Amino acid sequence: MGTLAFDLAHLLAGGMLVLSFLLLYQDRITAVINVFAWQAIALSLSVAWQSIVQEAPHLVATAVIALVVKGFLIPFALHRIVRRLDIHREVEQVIGGGPTMLTGLALVALAILLVQPVREAGGTLTREDLAFALAIILLGLLMMITRRNAVTQIIGFMSIENGLILAASGAKGMPLVVEVSVAFSVLIALIVFGVFVFRIRERFDTVDVSALDRFRGERRER
Repeated sequence: MGTLAFDLAHLLAGGMLVLSFLLLYQDRITAVINVFAWQAIALSLSVAWQSIVQEAPHLVATAVIALVVKGFLIPFALHRIVRRLDIHREVEQVIGGGPTMLTGLALVALAILLVQPVREAGGTLTREDLAFALAIILLGLLMMITRRNAVTQIIGFMSIENGLILAASGAKGMPLVVEVSVAFSVLIALIVFGVFVFRIRERFDTVDVSALDRFRGERRER
């Protein structure tokens, strides 16, 4: 089962990485939300597999939390925000899709180079798993940097958190209290981001965060 354990773990982590690239590729907000939901489902499957390989039943709680909260509840809430604010349109990008994807590939290479000197640890944690997790984190950060829309920046933030959970679950799992606190932290962050998005929409009639820069410029001129 050793080879199968590593192969399937790498397959699920690789699937999350591919979905991270799809997040960068999408140019519609609703499509971005749907891809994020699939990434969360892939995360839950990866954590569930780790619970079997490591014989760690408490990881099942992490898998269930990721599936229910991030795979269904949060995407549902984001879709409601999009409908209520009537922002069914293309995602505002700082740079074009081509340069963004090339930058993403460079970040994946960087993640591999950074993790390569690390010696393989015992159990199911390998350099490949860490490289996948770090690449997902870097791509989530890239998404936050290259997207002007507040909703897509929220998704980039939560994609970073997905990468952190992937890395932590491979490192012999996390205590249950940490898993629950992480879930509540994500929910609180979603609420705060939701209020932030509604306030931006109310004040500027857009969810493009670059409007905040223009507003600060106007205040300075006065």
